[in-house]
Amino acid sequence: MAKRTVKCPKCGFEIEVYKNPVPTVDVIIETPEGIVLVERRNPPFGWALPGGFVDYGETLEEAAVREAKEETGLDVELMRQFHAYSHPSRDPRQHTITVVFIAKATGTPKGGDDAKRAVAFPKDRIPFDELAFDHADIIKDYLSGRY
Repeated sequence: MAKRTVKCPKCGFEIEVYKNPVPTVDVIIETPEGIVLVERRNPPFGWALPGGFVDYGETLEEAAVREAKEETGLDVELMRQFHAYSHPSRDPRQHTITVVFIAKATGTPKGGDDAKRAVAFPKDRIPFDELAFDHADIIKDYLSGRY
């Protein structure tokens, strides 16, 4: 268990501080043209599912809708929660736990926020060898009907 002790600056009481995984969301956006992926503007580079960190005070569902809009410009309708992924090495920056949602949208995706561009890829043309994080595993699980 990763923890450390800090002293309260007012009373001097020692407080244990735990280092916990950070919650994130990712969204598999289904469109008539295919699954929407974003090309990342920041490291780790590559293509990825739209997603990001959950803000304090925000539900997972709110975060998924917000991140999808920020990164693709699309208004999504969440269909269901797909699965959670939690391997400590799934994000090279820090230990994250992601909850993946499946959503539907229409329109033309356009990159925004930290996405250089957003493209709907037909299911048979997804660039698996260029995907960041563990998104190749997530999409393969989705396409195989694993969950």
